[in-house]
Amino acid sequence: MPTPAPDSLLVLGGARSGKSAYAERLARDSGLPVTYLATAQIADAEMAERIAVHRTRRPAHWQLREVGRDLAGALAEAARPGHCVLVDCLTLWAAAWLCPPDAVPGPPSAWADAVKALDEVLRDTPGKVILVSNEIGMGVIPMGAMTRQYVDELGRLNQLLAARCSRVCLMVAGIAMPVKG
Repeated sequence: MPTPAPDSLLVLGGARSGKSAYAERLARDSGLPVTYLATAQIADAEMAERIAVHRTRRPAHWQLREVGRDLAGALAEAARPGHCVLVDCLTLWAAAWLCPPDAVPGPPSAWADAVKALDEVLRDTPGKVILVSNEIGMGVIPMGAMTRQYVDELGRLNQLLAARCSRVCLMVAGIAMPVKG
């Protein structure tokens, strides 16, 4: 089992479970300067509206960095002692790798390398880190091969990061349920 990163939290939950709002509240209440690493890409009007809701909730003085696939690099650059980094969300980061908008996913080794890089950076990250991800594997097994692969890979990522983080919580109906730490 990986050694947990000292001040790290993985916030898991389903859609509309309150995970982002909870993570934002924890970051705000930390009293530390915050860098928000956003992984969402505007693909349509509905996603643009979701992103706008998140933007209006965030304090204006937080640093925002919209990251593409290089989440490990962005985290390594943003993390420092006496600082909080909030990553929202790993679900969309995984989608950018596994189901890219151009419909041409890279080789499986590229995704594996990105996950390994994120884990390595998280292991050595100074300061406070809050990661947000969806828990999507609690329902029926998806019928399509691509959807099954996505659910499987996100589940593996969540397991790896849950082992790496010092704390994990599961959001249910806006309530944080401690899972670890």
